[in-house]
Amino acid sequence: MSYGKQFTLYVAPDGGPNGWKVLFLLEELGLSYHTIWLDFKNNEQKQSPHVDYNPNGRIPTLIDHKNEDFVLWESNAILLYLAEKYDSEKRLTVTDEKEKHVLNQWLFFQASGQGPYFGQYFWFARYHPEKVPSAVERYQKEAARVVGVLDGVLAKSPSGWLVGGKFTIADLAFFPWNQAAVTYILKDYEGGDLHKQFPNFCAWHERMAARDSVKKLGEVRASLRK
Repeated sequence: MSYGKQFTLYVAPDGGPNGWKVLFLLEELGLSYHTIWLDFKNNEQKQSPHVDYNPNGRIPTLIDHKNEDFVLWESNAILLYLAEKYDSEKRLTVTDEKEKHVLNQWLFFQASGQGPYFGQYFWFARYHPEKVPSAVERYQKEAARVVGVLDGVLAKSPSGWLVGGKFTIADLAFFPWNQAAVTYILKDYEGGDLHKQFPNFCAWHERMAARDSVKKLGEVRASLRK
């Protein structure tokens, strides 16, 4: 069922940051979509109809009704699909062959580095049934290491973006988890002064936070939490 929109997106208001990166891109591209908000407390992501589309039972899951109800899951795969198929002006992607590989590099780093380390921090800090301070400390340090990698690269970027001299899906992919780092993970790390420790990362994050798509969806998220 398309609900009169081109896309249906299964996502969760508080089920992790990955769904929000897809929402940001849909907004950036001006694409029409219907959002189905899954309740993780009731394990809806593991139930039909969602699991009929996504056997992994994780969010996000996208259905493109104008492409024969094509279904895709894994957030960075969805970003690539949307950018390649619907960003005709290449505003949020790149055309140079080498830069394409660099963009993919950042998407892989986000998926293999930022997401897992940040996610494990939250698991051990909030949800693990036993307190394991060493695990919390490990993943906080890993989160700081990832942020340090980004800060160092951004320090050498004249544009202040990761690839192509402009804002792309490579930057966008990091943003929702960056919010988690700034707000929770690193707020007390070595004194908590992130602007002093990671000035380029913070400036990059703040530029993305100022985008209209991010501000609009921030209001949506706040309303869902009431």
